[in-house]
Amino acid sequence: MKEKVEAVIEKIRPFLQRDGGDIELIDVSQEGIVKVRLRGACGSCPMSMMTLKMGVEKQLKAEVPEVKEVITG
Repeated sequence: MKEKVEAVIEKIRPFLQRDGGDIELIDVSQEGIVKVRLRGACGSCPMSMMTLKMGVEKQLKAEVPEVKEVITG
């Protein structure tokens, strides 16, 4: 599952980088919890939780059904 998650993150990354941010995959648990770190402009943006839940999590769940939740860590 980790390889699938990494592939989706690579597709999402250019959109975050375009706005001065980035995303780093930290861990994927057996339970389907994906832990990421938002970096750059995304790390300090007040909208980062919306980006995480409505963007990153939504896309990961759509492409990797085993993903249950995306959290920051």
